[in-house]
Amino acid sequence: MIFFLQAGASSPLEDKNPNIKTKTGLATYYSSRFEGRKTTSGKKYRAHKLTAAHRTLPFGTIVTVKNLKNGKTVDVEVNDRGPFTKRYIIDVSAQAAKELGIWKKGDARVEITYVKK
Repeated sequence: MIFFLQAGASSPLEDKNPNIKTKTGLATYYSSRFEGRKTTSGKKYRAHKLTAAHRTLPFGTIVTVKNLKNGKTVDVEVNDRGPFTKRYIIDVSAQAAKELGIWKKGDARVEITYVKK
């Protein structure tokens, strides 16, 4: 079964549990030049870890990211702020990008799901 969300509409998951939030938009991934640099949370960015940057979600939030083109999903932990352009809703690590099938493609339309604390 495929569900299409209209602006302002809730997903079937949100109808069952109002603390589960789902959003769709574009995702991109960190450049390799950030390897070893400190993230906003104070942790070092490691390309092989499953992490992400989000503008507002609390650090430590686990987000399920689904590539809407190929259906691949990955769970990432928010440990940084960004992306700093409104075009994207999340930046994922290089490893997460590989698992989503967007490595070297630049970006992809994704659905993110997380539990609102």
